[in-house]
Amino acid sequence: MIRIKQSLLAVFGLLFLAGCIADLDVTPGDPNAFLADDFYSTPDSYRQGLAGVYANLSITGTTGPGSSNISGIDAGTSQYGRGLWNLQDLATDEAIWTWENDPGLAPIQRSTWGAANVLLRGMYGRGMAQVAFANEYLRQTANPKLDERGVSGDLRSDIAVYRAEARFLRALAYYHMMDLFGKAAFVTDSDPVGALQAPQAERPQLFSYVESELLDIMDILIAPRQNEYARVDQGAAMMLLAKLYLNAEVFIGQDRYSDCIRYCEQIINSGYTLAPEYLNLFKADNNENNATPEIIFPVLSDGIVTQNYGPTTLMINGQVGSQEANGSDFGVNSGGWGGALRVTRQFSEIFLNGTYDTDDRNTLITSNRTIEVENITDQTTGYIIQKWSNRRSDGSPGSSLGIVDTDFPMFRLADVYLMYAEAHLRGGGGTLAQATSYFNDLRIRANNLNTILESDLTLDLILDERLVELHWESHRRQDLMRWDRFVGNAYNWSWKGNAVGGIAIPAFRAVYALPSESLAANPNLVQNDGY
Repeated sequence: MIRIKQSLLAVFGLLFLAGCIADLDVTPGDPNAFLADDFYSTPDSYRQGLAGVYANLSITGTTGPGSSNISGIDAGTSQYGRGLWNLQDLATDEAIWTWENDPGLAPIQRSTWGAANVLLRGMYGRGMAQVAFANEYLRQTANPKLDERGVSGDLRSDIAVYRAEARFLRALAYYHMMDLFGKAAFVTDSDPVGALQAPQAERPQLFSYVESELLDIMDILIAPRQNEYARVDQGAAMMLLAKLYLNAEVFIGQDRYSDCIRYCEQIINSGYTLAPEYLNLFKADNNENNATPEIIFPVLSDGIVTQNYGPTTLMINGQVGSQEANGSDFGVNSGGWGGALRVTRQFSEIFLNGTYDTDDRNTLITSNRTIEVENITDQTTGYIIQKWSNRRSDGSPGSSLGIVDTDFPMFRLADVYLMYAEAHLRGGGGTLAQATSYFNDLRIRANNLNTILESDLTLDLILDERLVELHWESHRRQDLMRWDRFVGNAYNWSWKGNAVGGIAIPAFRAVYALPSESLAANPNLVQNDGY
């Protein structure tokens, strides 16, 4: 296993150069704490520097989970995976957050967000910080720098792989910015350090850039499943390409489903396997239990070393019922976060339609609860779930009762199976028999006896199955966008549009507003229409 968890905190501060990221609404650390040539004086330092780039996905600051280098907001709000979860899941039919006095949360789940929303600021700032950290690492490992330091031989070959990983992390950030905001400030390692007011790139440019970067680094990256856990390999790059192509009609109005199928097939043939037990994917030892061969790329969490208030800490503590006080079942304090999270009526109805009665993925708790959340502040209403856990697969608890050990599986094989089935039905090729087989594999794994025939497979069925298989894994908003059910009136869920039963929301909400602070810092950025 990789030692990234042990390295993250030690080197996270190394990339905060004075002026390097000031234009990205990020507060740099002490510029005297980092001298590049001094740091890169040993062979191990290049690997440690890479760990600092990875760190931005997990931790928020250099002095523990309560610190953040995104200025002016709560540390948890600025965590990468949590920001992604807020904007992909909380904004949909998958979750309802009880405590609406928490800044920014009510407008996200009520579809009323604007440019001043702190959750948008947190995600945009964290995404641009990822770009800045990757850029600085790439500057410090460019050939002229290596020549100056006399780097040669095997170390130089290793650094080439490290650089490819950093480029992937930068491409991943731009992919998320393209998806969520539709545009971003565009800056690379070719731009000078501290370059202010970077030009704006919109979806066509970002799509082409992400695609070209992934294709360019593919043969440099280590083969699928051959790198250390939690480091990027070719499988992760294939996955991001497949996701890019699956959503190409939304992003750039082009049909790229055949390309999606091609990369899905490559991933499936690369040695990944479904976890024998679905729920082991979401336990405290998912970095080493029998679920690990399904995980293509995770975001790390650790109750002792890599502490963060990220998505798994949020979900495990949040899913604890206010009246059930069942936190000990999940390896956290019995009261958890006091009933912070429930699910919507529409979410529950999919699980209760008779198809998923014996399904391991159906973890609903319904006793003494109403299915509808008519009053968001009443945490006893609405069903709750038990998907995520801070207990290990042998039942023992994680290392801490507050911050969890459970890694967040950003990409995993089950998603690839459903992507293949969807892309096939959308005309991307492959075969109906294979698509149906992959669909059934997921039901069989979950002990669901309701397998389907080829004639049963439809896009609507796949959309529901994606919710069942992938809920609370930061996919739902993007999925609803592909089905034209996020904005408009085609599908309404509880509290969409700030109404109990849900109402239509305008088309401009297909992308989020650029944060006010980012607009003020960079006049090249133009606000999205409608905000």
